[in-house]
Amino acid sequence: MNDLRQKGLASHWLVGIFAGLMGFVGFSSFDPSDRKFDDFDDTSLCYHVPFAQDAATSKETKHTLFLNDSYLAFKEALAFKESGGDYQAVNRFGYLGKYQFHMNTLKLMGIVDKQRFLSESQLQEAAFFWYAARNKWILRKDLKRSIGKYINGIEITESGILAAAHLAGAGNVKKYLRSGGAYAFEDAFGTSIEQYLIQFAHYNTQSIPAQDQWIDL
Repeated sequence: MNDLRQKGLASHWLVGIFAGLMGFVGFSSFDPSDRKFDDFDDTSLCYHVPFAQDAATSKETKHTLFLNDSYLAFKEALAFKESGGDYQAVNRFGYLGKYQFHMNTLKLMGIVDKQRFLSESQLQEAAFFWYAARNKWILRKDLKRSIGKYINGIEITESGILAAAHLAGAGNVKKYLRSGGAYAFEDAFGTSIEQYLIQFAHYNTQSIPAQDQWIDL
C-alpha cells in the first residue's frame, strides 16, 4: 500500500511539473500581435506605439501593443515619439511636457506658467487637444483636398497631417501639401514632415473638432 501511495504521489508530482512546463512554454511563445482589441477588458490601455520602421515592414511591430486606432491611441503614440510619454520632460531647446510644446505656443492658449504646465497632466492633455483642433481648422481646406492622395509615395491621412502639424506647425504642413511634397521641413533633430505622415497615418481623429478659436486654459 505504501509503495502504491508513493507511486501515486510521484505520478502527481510529475504531472504537475509537466503542466508547469507546458504553461511556461505557452506563455513564452505568446505574441501580442495575435491579440485583438476585443480580447482586452481594460480599455484604458487603448494605445499603440508604432516604430518608425512600421512603414517599411509590419514585422517590426511584433513587440508593440496593437489595440486600436482611436484618438487615445493617436495621442499616446505621438507623445511616446515626442517625449517617451513624460509629462515632466524638457528638451535642450526648451520644449515642454509630454507633447513637447514651445512656450510661445502655450501663451497663445493663455498658458504662461511653465511650472504649472509641467505639473498638471490634465492641462497638458487639454492643450494637446485644442492645439490639434486649431491645426485642423487651419488645414481644413488642405484636409479635404489631400486625404486619400499620395505625395512622394506617401498616403495622406487626416491623422498624419495633424501629427505633422504638431511637429512642424500648420503653416509648414500647408506648404508641403500645396507644393506636392517639394517643400521640405525638418525639426532640430532631423525629423521630417514625411516621417510623421507615415508614422501616424490611419488613426481615427474625427473626434477632434476644427476649432478656429484658442481656448483659454
